[in-house]
Amino acid sequence: MAKIWQKNYTLNALVEEFTVGSDYLLDADLVVADCLGSIAHARMLEKIGILTAAERQSVEDELKVIAREGQDGRFIIKREEEDCHTAIENRLTETVGEAGKKIHTGRSRNDQVLTALRLYERSFLLELARRGVKTVLCLTDFAAEHRDLPMPGLTHMRIAMPSSVGLWAGAFAEEVLGHLSLLPAIYDLVDQCPLGSAASYGVPLPLDREMTAGLLGFSRVQNNVLYAANSRSGTEGWILTLAEQLGVTLSRLAQDLILFSMPEFGYFSLPDELCSGSSIMPQKKNPDALELLRAKAVTLGHAAAAVRGYVHALPSGYNRDIQESKEPFAKASRTILLCLEVTALTIENLVVHPQALAAACSPEIFATDAVMDLVSQGMSFRDAYRRVAEQIEELPVRNPADYLQTRTSSGAPGNLRLDLAVDTARKMEADFAARRARIDEAFGKLCGFVPAII
Repeated sequence: MAKIWQKNYTLNALVEEFTVGSDYLLDADLVVADCLGSIAHARMLEKIGILTAAERQSVEDELKVIAREGQDGRFIIKREEEDCHTAIENRLTETVGEAGKKIHTGRSRNDQVLTALRLYERSFLLELARRGVKTVLCLTDFAAEHRDLPMPGLTHMRIAMPSSVGLWAGAFAEEVLGHLSLLPAIYDLVDQCPLGSAASYGVPLPLDREMTAGLLGFSRVQNNVLYAANSRSGTEGWILTLAEQLGVTLSRLAQDLILFSMPEFGYFSLPDELCSGSSIMPQKKNPDALELLRAKAVTLGHAAAAVRGYVHALPSGYNRDIQESKEPFAKASRTILLCLEVTALTIENLVVHPQALAAACSPEIFATDAVMDLVSQGMSFRDAYRRVAEQIEELPVRNPADYLQTRTSSGAPGNLRLDLAVDTARKMEADFAARRARIDEAFGKLCGFVPAII
């Protein structure tokens, strides 16, 4: 099959293998997005007189067929075709003839790839918002249910001060939400259309870039054509930086759950169906999913570092180095979505053991409270601290639930203000649902159905 750039020579087989890599496999994720970009481009080419109405219609009809095949995983890309863009153009040329040969007019593979990636990234961010908010709300629901259940607060993995299950879960909810607060800014960066920038320098045709941007549901054109090319991997870098931070937070949550579900702690239990077994030890129920959540944070970090590294010190304009960013981005985008789903599933099914939590609140956990009691009687903090430190063994047993209620400042165990996180999460949910609806509407008008890119 012909390559998009085919000339009067054949590429060396070793060089072909080296340069193509796994692109032809990875591009299965971009088939639908590339078809959407090509439909918009075809309509614009008709407007400026490159395609006739009949040619545009024949191209568009076949692209819709390919999009459905891509959505179902039935569109095959061969290695010799290099990528989905070549495979799709070859299919068009076979089925609609000369019109298929005209579809690439006015664009480079550079802006074609960029456009498909932006469509993929935009859909990914919408899905990341949905799953991220779901995870936050699972944590806030869990925190609300166990709002006043005492739990030892630890520092240095040693007993520190009275805490609660509500405080513990609420902390992770707010941390995940804090990372997600970057989503609107990253989405805005992604939500600009590079189509028509060609190979970084535009083309001598009256392309209507605003038209194609509107057809694809973008908020605006990515104006400077060289900036469009230079931004390849930049948007992926921001997305993966966010994914990495989410992964680190989920990793710490997983580590807590692994520790606190050990028999030695016994604070929580993981449902059997979330644990795998041992091939030799019949009694084992292993928290493998949580262990992999820890490891996936490293995987996400490597992907983010790799994508940033590929563009480090590159000259402006397109450089083939950037192709290497496709694989880590594709893998990491799938990974973080799965990590969020696994986290939500775990929290929804986590079993809490109040008696074990209460028993773990040994007398020394009230040492700081004893200091504050003396301070309230007029003693200086430093003298009170020393007196309690000398009498640690004499601290009486207290009811931790009573002492939680004395901590009433905002965000403390007695005043969690979970409503703040819930309200913010719900607003984000509504915002991104509206964005999704606008894009679905644009896609519906563009091709008569709403294809699933992610």
